Amino acid sequence: MKIFILDTNILLGYIRGAGFASYVEKKFDLFNPDNISLISIVSHAEIYSLANKLGWGKLKIDLMNELLNKVPHVKIDSYALINAFAEIDSFNEGKHQTKKLPQNMSSRKIEDNDVWIAATAYVLKATLISTDKHFEHLNNVFIDFVYVDQSLKENDA
Repeated sequence: MKIFILDTNILLGYIRGAGFASYVEKKFDLFNPDNISLISIVSHAEIYSLANKLGWGKLKIDLMNELLNKVPHVKIDSYALINAFAEIDSFNEGKHQTKKLPQNMSSRKIEDNDVWIAATAYVLKATLISTDKHFEHLNNVFIDFVYVDQSLKENDA
């Protein structure tokens, strides 16, 4: 069994019918009953915010709701998750007590929402899947991270 955390951009890819979303689903077998695909409550909020800001119509809203009903979200309601956020945030700034940024890398500014998403993956020991490279420095330090190039298509899997 594998556990996956899908970043908001993966959800957006699904809603827009992007080829990379089909690639991700096929490559990682996301909806196989033996695997668990989840999102952070932060992604849930971000996708709703995008729908509001971009004035999505009924069709896209229906697709969004169908997807959100299919992929459960993880709430920010545990001290483990709060502690994970603090650890990753301090690491990003190069101020973690025991973990140092890779050589020749200065501090990273990652939006708090993305730190929460990474913290969720860390606590659940899940693989974070995203089209954002700014999670790469967390790979094999806090999380298992998979970067997805947006040019990928289902047949590339």
